[in-house]
Amino acid sequence: MFWKRKITTVTDPARIDAFLDRGIENVYPNKEFVRAKMLRGERLSMFLGIDPTGPTLHLGHVIPIKKLQEFQQLGHQAILLIGDFTGMIGDPTDKSATRKKLTREQVLSNASLYKQQAAKFLDFTGPNKALIKYNNDWLGKMNFAEVLELASLMTVDQMLKRDMFQKRIEEGNPIYIHEFLYPLLQGYDSVAMNVDGEVGGNDQTFNMLAGRDLVKAINKKEKFVIASKLLVDSTGKKMGKTEGNMVSLNQTADQMFGSVLSWSDGLIIPGLEICTNISLDEIRVIENKMKEGMNPRDAKVLLAKEIVGMYHGKEAADKAEQNFIKTFKEGALPEDVQTVAVAKGEKLVDILVKEKLVESKSDFRRLIEGNAVSVIGGDVITSPDYSIDGPVKIKVGKRRFISIEVR
Repeated sequence: MFWKRKITTVTDPARIDAFLDRGIENVYPNKEFVRAKMLRGERLSMFLGIDPTGPTLHLGHVIPIKKLQEFQQLGHQAILLIGDFTGMIGDPTDKSATRKKLTREQVLSNASLYKQQAAKFLDFTGPNKALIKYNNDWLGKMNFAEVLELASLMTVDQMLKRDMFQKRIEEGNPIYIHEFLYPLLQGYDSVAMNVDGEVGGNDQTFNMLAGRDLVKAINKKEKFVIASKLLVDSTGKKMGKTEGNMVSLNQTADQMFGSVLSWSDGLIIPGLEICTNISLDEIRVIENKMKEGMNPRDAKVLLAKEIVGMYHGKEAADKAEQNFIKTFKEGALPEDVQTVAVAKGEKLVDILVKEKLVESKSDFRRLIEGNAVSVIGGDVITSPDYSIDGPVKIKVGKRRFISIEVR
């Protein structure tokens, strides 16, 4: 006879406090509520929901994934929820215009690598394995009467309190009914899974609190919400694919290293806090050294190595650092520069988009306008219609390279 192994939760106050403090913007209803539950040794469940609107996870996702990882390491049930239903609608958060709706085939294709990428942080095996769920399993089965019943639990006034909707109204941009329904549907995820808590970026607070309201109304219990800090650039915009400055988990070690080094100096300390496992005491030492005149680049290299090492491993991080030194201090090309073979006459923009060196054609055009695309050993490329006539090595931005051969 096989006995199910009992999972013991960690009740060490210092570890619980670190979980609830580091990289956290807000906790609802409050930290004391969650802390008391964890100190009592209750085994809790918490989920992170991700809509598959793109084909890869990025560093913005990793921040709450790392909090979910901590939660799992404390002996609790971690759940990664793939929004294969809500992803078709599109979260209107921070959007001044309606998102383009996706098909189910598109969202499932986008999500194909998510578990594999998340497994760098979450343990999907063993006695306390993380679970992966899909919200189409319940949202896709709701009938119209059930949706109406759910809608009766929230008011139009609640929805209109969202800053993004207020901005839309001020700018004369439309708000569609399905966008109103999005927080309601995302909120129902908490009800359907009957979880104790949810973690997500601070920009998801409204949606997570909608779930808290629904859990109170339907499941008759309190749900806690942990809103993590966001990694934002110098303009205050969050790092992500929409802004064109994300660090994707499908990047090579060199690409990831270079992406981090392209960040502004103001992101170094926040990045060390919310994207790495370096102790807060060590981060404070680095911060003081920078104030005393330490070259910010040295701290940024440390940040890049930590982020690359977290996903690709220490050896790859060390090699990426060496490639950086050779490329940008000694003027050489990286050892593992990407090489592709294309047909003569193929447009450079199509090659770079396909090989993921640029996010989109509009991203390529922006780089062209900024004189940021050039032939290595040759001229700056000024035409967005530049085509390939023969073997050539291209530099994109400051730290992206590609060697193109003609087949």
